[in-house]
Amino acid sequence: MFAARRTASFTESVIREMTRVASQYEAVNLAQGFPDFPMPEPMKEAACAAIHGDINQYAVTWGSPALRIAIAEKYRRFYGMDVDHQTEVTVCCGATEAMAAVFLALIDPGDEVIVLEPFYENYGPDAILADAKPVFVPLERPTWALDFDRLEKAFTKHTKAIILNTPHNPTGRVFTRAEMTKIAELCIKHDVWVITDGPYEHLVYSGHHHEMATLPGMRDRTITISSASKTWSCTGWRIGWIIAPEKQTGAIRKIHDFLTVGAPAPLQAAVAAGMAFDADYYNHFMIDYRARRDMIVPVLRDVGFKFELPEGSYFILADFSDISSKDDVTFAMWLAREVGVATVPGSSFYNKKSDGAQLTRFSFSKKLQTLKHAEHRLRSLPSLLHTLE
Repeated sequence: MFAARRTASFTESVIREMTRVASQYEAVNLAQGFPDFPMPEPMKEAACAAIHGDINQYAVTWGSPALRIAIAEKYRRFYGMDVDHQTEVTVCCGATEAMAAVFLALIDPGDEVIVLEPFYENYGPDAILADAKPVFVPLERPTWALDFDRLEKAFTKHTKAIILNTPHNPTGRVFTRAEMTKIAELCIKHDVWVITDGPYEHLVYSGHHHEMATLPGMRDRTITISSASKTWSCTGWRIGWIIAPEKQTGAIRKIHDFLTVGAPAPLQAAVAAGMAFDADYYNHFMIDYRARRDMIVPVLRDVGFKFELPEGSYFILADFSDISSKDDVTFAMWLAREVGVATVPGSSFYNKKSDGAQLTRFSFSKKLQTLKHAEHRLRSLPSLLHTLE
C-alpha cells in the first residue's frame, strides 16, 4: 500500500523544519514568523474569562455571532466594506485552513490558479489538493516589481483565480493601488476570482494596504482572507476568516465544516474583543515593528546581504551571493550551525528551486533584545566564512 499520489510532490514545511534546526543548534530563530513577545493582555483576559464562563463547547460551525459581527464591523471601519456577518463571513482555524477551504470550495480539477512568486509555501499544495494547476508568475528582482505583460499572458481560458498576498510574504512588498487596479482589470476581463491573503494588513511601513474587494467591480469576485495571528501576536490561536459573496460562502462553509468543524470557541470570544481595539493599538503595533525592521536592516547590509527595504510584513528576503556561492539550503544550515541564526532557504518560496538558490528569508517578529542577540552573532559572520567554503 502506498500513499496517495497527491502527496508525492509535497515536502515537509521548510519554514517549520528550520524552527527545529534552530532548536537543534540553539540558534536565534529568525526563520519561522512568530513573535517571542506577549500578545495583548486584554485578549488573554478575555480568553480566560470565556473559558471560566463555560464558553468551551462548539461554537456555530462558521463562527460565533459575536466574532462574525466584529469582523464585519472591522472591515466597515477600516475599509468601508459593507459585509453581512450572517451570509458572507466564515471563521476558520487560521488563514491556512481558510485558504484550503476556499480552494476546495471554488476550484475544480483542471482549473488554473495564478500564483505570484516567490510565494508562501502553502499555495502550491492547496492547488494540488484541489487537483488544480498552479501557474507561476515571478515578481521581478531586485525590486519585486510585477510585469503586467507577463501576468496577462498567464491568463488562459482555464484560469479560475489569482492569489494576491499583500503585504507580501516573503518579500515585504506592498502592492500599490495602481498595481491592484491593473490586476482587477485583468480579472474582470478574464472573469477570474481574486483570493487575497492578508494577515499582514496592519504591518505597512510605506504606502497603504488596499483591500481588493473595495475596488470597482471587485466586490463580487474577491475572496478576502485574513487572520488574528499577526495583528494580535497570537500565531498559536489559529483564528482566521473568509469574507466572500453569499453563494460562495455557502460552498466554503460546507468544506470548512468537514475540515475542522469550527475554530476554538473561547478564543473566538477573545478575538472579538481584540477587534474593538482603537487606532492607537494599530499605530503602536506598526511603530514597534518599524523599530524592529530598522534595527536589523543595517546589520544585514553591513555583513553583505542585499535586499529591498520591506514596505510591509515582518520579512526580509535577502540575496547572499556576495557572501557565498553555496546554495540556499547549504547556506541556511551553515548560518544556523556556525553563526547561530536560523533563516528560511529561499528555494522554498519558488516552484523552480534554482530561482531561490541564493536567497534566504529573515523574520524580525522578535523582541529588540532577541534581535540584538542575533546582531551579535551576525556580526561574526565574516570571520566564520572559512568554515563554509
